[in-house]
Amino acid sequence: MNDSEKLPAYFVPHGGGPWHVMDDAFGDPEGYGKLKKYLEDLGKKYKDRINAVLVISGHWEEPVATIYSSESPALFYDYYGFPEFTYKLQWPAKGDAGLALQIEKLLKTSGFSSDRDERRGYDHGSFVPLMVAFPNAEVPVVQLSLIKGLDPKIHIEMGKALEPLRKEGVLIIGSGMSYHNMQGFMSGSSSAAVVSKHFDDWLTRSVEICNAGERNKMLVNWETAPKARESHPRSEHLAPLFVIAGAAGDDTAIRDYSGLLMSINISGYKFG
Repeated sequence: MNDSEKLPAYFVPHGGGPWHVMDDAFGDPEGYGKLKKYLEDLGKKYKDRINAVLVISGHWEEPVATIYSSESPALFYDYYGFPEFTYKLQWPAKGDAGLALQIEKLLKTSGFSSDRDERRGYDHGSFVPLMVAFPNAEVPVVQLSLIKGLDPKIHIEMGKALEPLRKEGVLIIGSGMSYHNMQGFMSGSSSAAVVSKHFDDWLTRSVEICNAGERNKMLVNWETAPKARESHPRSEHLAPLFVIAGAAGDDTAIRDYSGLLMSINISGYKFG
């Protein structure tokens, strides 16, 4: 990668559990097939252009921003009720001590407290989409936690602290879901689909605002959006988007992925 090139930052949907190894893909092979192709294409596009991946998953919250800093990371199978083989998956991506230190310094410079964790493992919000994108585990990966409380403004500021990494060959990926109401997913009802579309349309309009300040203001006030709390009873799957919006700086965003998963509208976004 050219030293002057600034990589985009992405918010990607990670789907449900270990969908990538489930034969029936929760009864939606078409929807998950589209998501799989999107992630595969993303990996092919960047695997030879990047030095590392920094991933922020909706499945890890800590009191302070915490860096998973193991040099030989494990997988954390944080899902329940799946076949035994899904708890034996392997994906031997390496960590990156230098990147972990750089993240720590950037956070400190911006006034954030931070911590390190060498034991946790990549949760499925990280390893599932990244296994699809980078199946050969050829790129080092560092995971960073969300901060408990899930304050949108704090997470946007955290993202701003991380923006310089985009010029260092680091692909920053927020892994979450634009809709995350498990009751709605499992109901299969048309009303859940309508709810997801209302919120998804609002989210896309907000993310695609050309003025970064206005965009971030909309995201901070996401709870006022149509069907907001019906789409996100908790905002942990939306919070990675806040980090990515911050890491985007003044760069604009586009909806880079749009599809249905189990009849629910799901989007992903590319910033920069």
